Order: sequence, then structure tokens, then C-alpha cells
Amino acid sequence: MRPTHLLLAVCVAATWGVNFVVIEIGLGHFPPLLLSALRFLLAALPAVFLVGRPKVAWKWIVGVGLALGVAKFGLVFVGMDQGMPAGLTSLVLQVQAVFTALIACAVLGERLTGPRVAGMAVAAAGIVVAAVDEGTGGPLHAFALVVLGGACWGVSNVLTRKASPPDALNFMVWVSTVPVLPLLALSLLTEGAGRDLAALRGLDWQGVGVLLFIAWVSTVFGFGAWGWLIRRHPASTVAPFSLLVPVFGMASAWLLLDEAVSPLRWAAAALLVTGVAMTSLARPGGNRVVTGAGGGADSAADAPTTKEALDGIPADRPAAGGLAGAAGAAASAPRG
Repeated sequence: MRPTHLLLAVCVAATWGVNFVVIEIGLGHFPPLLLSALRFLLAALPAVFLVGRPKVAWKWIVGVGLALGVAKFGLVFVGMDQGMPAGLTSLVLQVQAVFTALIACAVLGERLTGPRVAGMAVAAAGIVVAAVDEGTGGPLHAFALVVLGGACWGVSNVLTRKASPPDALNFMVWVSTVPVLPLLALSLLTEGAGRDLAALRGLDWQGVGVLLFIAWVSTVFGFGAWGWLIRRHPASTVAPFSLLVPVFGMASAWLLLDEAVSPLRWAAAALLVTGVAMTSLARPGGNRVVTGAGGGADSAADAPTTKEALDGIPADRPAAGGLAGAAGAAASAPRG
């Protein structure tokens, strides 16, 4: 890769990592489901009028929109709102690689090779260590919501593999149109119209900045840049950069939110990143499927542009994480 392309790949990973801190700040301004709905609304508009008509069947757009936008990001935002730290969230979401491999095995008939099974075992050990660490100082139910969000991310990865969208950005923009109304409805039902209206009436410049960052910077820029890199370089060259997402996520949460990183969390990070790398970069047996080597993002591994790219593109990722996140997505000091 050219130095400028290397820099772009690192910038995308940094964007998706920092996105978790921005989400944490945004949760101080908006209820979690409303924040997620507004993120997708801004990611879709006005881009949906610029990217052209959808290039895959609507069933795949709706399926990924519900699995990624409503389920994954809804669970992650609620988990963060209920106390899951931003840095830890960016790390734990990497478990989506394990869920993707397992779902691909069950649905697509992909064989689990020895190296991938070993990688999943190492990543699972990292999740256990992270749960022990969180159990000493944070709510385990919020931790569980983020893990479940990672599982939903795995579902969206496999659906994306089935869709095989020829244009990643086009796909992600149209996917972003799907979660808006369901998330708004869920917000009204669970968070209440009064709380939502109060958040909108109290909108300030910081709140606007949060929305613009998670929708346009993390989702549109992050996803577009990642897809551009995937089209110009082998997926095996680009994919490892997504492993930097939790590094930037934990570092930015430490610097900007004073989120402590305990020795147990460092151990969990080492196990998870190693396990995800083994699971995502090992050659799968049978059909090839995205394992979303990154995440965060809230953001971006949700729509590879070629079948080869599916081996390494991270789902948002940010933001949502990507998307994650924007799709993404692709991924906080405790909120309590």
C-alpha cells in the first residue's frame, strides 16, 4: 500500500475507535434509541438521493437494516447508556467475528478449520476475562447487551455475504434508511415521547456535533473510505487495520473520558484481538464469508464490495459502531 493509503486505513480505524467516545458523549444528550435513530436518519439523508438506486434486492437491505441498525446498534447504545464503558464496548464488540463464523457454519455450510476454532477459543477467553473485569465495577447486564449486539452483528455479516452488494457505499446508505422508523417507534414506546421531545428541544451545538460525527464522519466517510481501500487492495492487506479499532477506542476513552484500563482489561484486549485475528484472517474452509475483523466500529464491515472483500471488511462498524457502525460498525466511560 502507498503511504497515503496506509494513512487513510489508520484514519478510518481511528475514526471508528473514537466514535465510541462520541457516542458516550451523545448519550448525555439523547436517549439511546433516539440517538441511534437520528444517526441513521442523517446517514441516509441526503446521501440516499446521491448514490443511485439500490443494487441488491430489498430483502437483503431490510434484513441487514433490521439486524444491524435496529438490533445491533439498539442493543449496543442501550448497553452503553446503562453503564458499559466506551473503550470496553469497542473491544467486546470484536466478538462478532466469532458469532459470524459460527452462523456462517450453520447457515452457509462453511467448515470451521482448526486455526479458526483455536481463534474463537482465544477470543472467548478474552470475553470471559473482560466479563470478570466488568463484574468488579460495572453492570453485567449492560455487558451482556453488548455481547448480544455482537451476535446480531454476526447475523448482519452473513446476510451481507448472501447479498454480495457490488457497491458498498450504496448498500450502506440504503440500509441506513431501514432502522429509522423502527428505532423511533421503539424509542417512543420505551423511552417516552416526553423524554424524546425534551432531548430535541434541548439540542445544542455539542449534540449537533455528535450527530454529524457518528452519521457523516464515522458512517459515510469511514465506510466510503474503507470500501475505496478494499477495491484497490487485497482484503487480506486492508482487514488487519480494523484490529486497531479497539486500540483507538480504549486509548481515546482513557484520554478523553478518564476511563481506567485495568490489568485484566489489558489481558482481555490481548486475548480478544489475538483471537479475532486468528478467526478472521485464517483461511476458512468451504465458502468464504466476512468475519468482520474489526468493529467497532460502530461502523463499517457491513457491506463488502466484492466476494473477495468479504474475507476482511469489518462490519461498523461505527456508527451507527459502526455505522458501528456505520455500518460498522463500526466502537466510554461508564454511564453510571
